[in-house]
Amino acid sequence: MCLLTPPGGVLGRGLSWAAACDHNAPVLTEPQIREHQERGYLVLPGVLPRPAVDALVRAALAIVDGFDLAAHRSVFSAKDGDTGRDDAFFASAEAVRCFLEEDALDAAGELRCPPRLAINKIGHALHDLVPELRAFCRLPLFGELLRDLGYRAPVLWQTMYILKPPRIGGEVRWHQDATYLATDPSCVTGLWVALEDAHRGNGCLWVQPGGHRGPLRERWEIDWSTRRSSMRKLDDAPWPSNDEAVPLEVPAGSVVLFHDHLPHWSGHNHSEASRHAFTMHVAERGAAWRASNWLQRPRLGDFQL
Repeated sequence: MCLLTPPGGVLGRGLSWAAACDHNAPVLTEPQIREHQERGYLVLPGVLPRPAVDALVRAALAIVDGFDLAAHRSVFSAKDGDTGRDDAFFASAEAVRCFLEEDALDAAGELRCPPRLAINKIGHALHDLVPELRAFCRLPLFGELLRDLGYRAPVLWQTMYILKPPRIGGEVRWHQDATYLATDPSCVTGLWVALEDAHRGNGCLWVQPGGHRGPLRERWEIDWSTRRSSMRKLDDAPWPSNDEAVPLEVPAGSVVLFHDHLPHWSGHNHSEASRHAFTMHVAERGAAWRASNWLQRPRLGDFQL
């Protein structure tokens, strides 16, 4: 059953919404599947109807408007090599938590600006605990896209709503998703949804086409007996140069699919416009989820797309 119908019934780039609602019909074309295989990512511009995007934004902003600084003042920064994660971060694997931008607090520990302009992201069990976001993740399109890429039973492990607020939205360094979400065999795919127009000025994604064929450079591991994290170097391969990087400037409603070994980063948002996005990370059911992963979900279980 089709949940939403965009104007004209067309998703974009040759995608048919009718096909997305028919579990026997492919959504991606063969050239698109090859493009994903060769480049390590696939951009689907404007494939989501505006009502679906707007509903997701409203639900996330309702969470932000209820933010309590006294109870939650965790800061998310990528500058420390992920060594500064606290218990609130680990607990967010099975909860919904807001994380502040590094520059959101003043010297006295008070917010410099309203929460809508101070929060870096919300994570990481939004698909389990927020009905509107759960419904969004259940849109037939997502499961069909993943099955076209070869998944038999894609399981959603992690969701993040990223606000990238104006002026203080921080840079996210070059990284590969398999560094943080490790499976045996490696089989994580990211689905990055643009909820606002993303461009160079407000910190869009940058990727290295074909970089997924290179080595995994790092593995972030948690020793749960001490609750300490460490970044283990796996390979000395350098991160891509500026000449090798491609910006993914996309309109709101676009979806980007990317391989877990694809190097990607996003710049600081120096503009006056936010860059909201929603990210889902999935793995194949039956793949071994490493015990050293930071994200563990013993109470929530599987969420199959």
